[in-house]
Amino acid sequence: MKHMIRYLKSGLILLLLSFSTLTLAGSEHAGAHWGYVDGTGPAHWGDMKHEFSTCKTGKHQSPINISATHNASLPTIRFSYKATPLNVVNNGHTIQVNYAPGSHITVAGKQYELLQFHFHSPSEHEINGKPADMVAHLVHKAADGQLAVVAVLMKKGASNPLIEKIWKHMPSHKGEYSKAAIKINVSDLLPKDKAYYHYSGSLTTPPCSEGVNWMLLKNKVDVAPAQVAAFIDIFPKSTRPVQPLNGRTIEVSH
Repeated sequence: MKHMIRYLKSGLILLLLSFSTLTLAGSEHAGAHWGYVDGTGPAHWGDMKHEFSTCKTGKHQSPINISATHNASLPTIRFSYKATPLNVVNNGHTIQVNYAPGSHITVAGKQYELLQFHFHSPSEHEINGKPADMVAHLVHKAADGQLAVVAVLMKKGASNPLIEKIWKHMPSHKGEYSKAAIKINVSDLLPKDKAYYHYSGSLTTPPCSEGVNWMLLKNKVDVAPAQVAAFIDIFPKSTRPVQPLNGRTIEVSH
């Protein structure tokens, strides 16, 4: 009888240990998160989760190098941005500013609501093999679910007033939010000349979903070297390498 009890106890302990191991393994897989370096970097995104497979198998991925372009009569981007309360989050990959509802762009009669904008340094897209010093990605979504991203390229120069306002409230730790009693308007970040490059691509971060309408403004705006350095100090790596064009056409407005 005692032998049987010891046997049952041993079996129960082994069962509990096995269950714990499976639980930990499952939790580790569920918590697997992407990044920009080593085993969580862009080369591994497509293998990390099934939901990320397009990062590996997609044929219309972003960012790209913009070199050969096709002159086209592209529609004007009509910007209708309103001031929004400053709501900044450090999401672990970049600084993101969440935008209040009511601001949008209109392209060829289709309206896209501005959801948020965030930053990368250097820029993810390259022009003739060269990235810009920094970029802001303005992420929009249409009623049918299509995404449109307006990229504002930046070059080192004078201090950028809008960046200065945001950086004063920039959270330095992952998951931190900052809500300030001020308002900003992202239209202050746009260049005067809004000529742009256009192509169909993807999100530049997992799940790398395709069908994204990319519009990169050709003219760069200034950002101070110290402002770029402050971002890189928190996010040393924030860019995905350029992806194959795979026969896509890059259009440029006149």
